[in-house]
Amino acid sequence: MELYESILSAALELRDEISRLRFRDERKWVYNPLRYAWEPFKQYAEWYGNSRKKVLFLGMNPGPWGMAQNGIPFGEIGAVSGWLRINAPINRPPNEHPKRPITGYACQRSEVSGRRFWGLMVHKFNTPEKFFADNFVMNYCPLVFMEESGKNLTPDKLTKEEREPLNALCDVHLKTIIELLEPEFLVGVGKYAEKKFSLVTARFSEKQQNRLKIVSVLHPSPASPAANRGWEAAAEKQLKEAAVWS
Repeated sequence: MELYESILSAALELRDEISRLRFRDERKWVYNPLRYAWEPFKQYAEWYGNSRKKVLFLGMNPGPWGMAQNGIPFGEIGAVSGWLRINAPINRPPNEHPKRPITGYACQRSEVSGRRFWGLMVHKFNTPEKFFADNFVMNYCPLVFMEESGKNLTPDKLTKEEREPLNALCDVHLKTIIELLEPEFLVGVGKYAEKKFSLVTARFSEKQQNRLKIVSVLHPSPASPAANRGWEAAAEKQLKEAAVWS
């Protein structure tokens, strides 16, 4: 079995297990891009996930104008269809929020976090082939949560009863991906992702833990004043100081 096939197998298992979870009634809209945007994600894994990696970047969960639209982590449309050249067909979720339609590559909204994240990689590596030779990017949780108003709801804001079974499934998946890719550096994009790396790798053997280095970079969200003052420069500085990048 090719490495990317193992990644896809793990994603399918996560997708199907998560689909069995139930959330509170007032959160009527839960999108699972691994279902309706499976083909782009499959293309992403096949093209860019078929080799061991030095660095694994981890985000929290899809944004409404990014991975929610196209299935790609930090899925800024311009980066996905342009730089990454992803062009596989995208369907629509069965229960769509009227304020958060899935328009795929036609989405006119910019995912700021994704624009900043992939913008740094374009600047640093020029081509996706150079970036993915040593790096891979994924999200901890593949689900998008929206309140009645359409406001994005991050997984850490779920109730304990909702959060614990979801985290258990995401933890198993993250552990599998780390074991498959065998990275040296685990980079949490934000403190939430860094914490998830720490919790999951605590279950590894001492030998496995000793070869891993967990670091974090500032999250590129526009809700972060620090990120708005120059995220790219700040993130690159953090990655160089942690010896992730020379």
